[in-house]
Amino acid sequence: MTDSERLLWTRLRAEQLGVKFRRQHPLGHYVADFACLDPKLVVELDGSQHAEQVEYDARRDAFFEQQGFTVLRFPTNAPMVNLEGVLTVIADQINGLGRAPTPTLPQRGREEAKDRSHP
Repeated sequence: MTDSERLLWTRLRAEQLGVKFRRQHPLGHYVADFACLDPKLVVELDGSQHAEQVEYDARRDAFFEQQGFTVLRFPTNAPMVNLEGVLTVIADQINGLGRAPTPTLPQRGREEAKDRSHP
């Protein structure tokens, strides 16, 4: 994983946006940088090599879309330059796909609530 992918993963993992993402997830004979299976969303970070493989990326996107996925592509440096902006676009897309992001509570918060209910 690149530094940019690692940074984005720290904010996508553990259902922080209210949905589960997988990293380096195989879909058919392709591997998505980040995939959410419900709703169906693929997030890709594109390095400079993607300028030379436009046709390949188009075929890949078409395959993902045939499987019912929406594909979001960001330049590889986008999370480093504007992480909150990238996350906002992803959250808006999740919301647009019919799933309102509802971030999960930390485990500690759940335990504290449980402790308060039993004096």
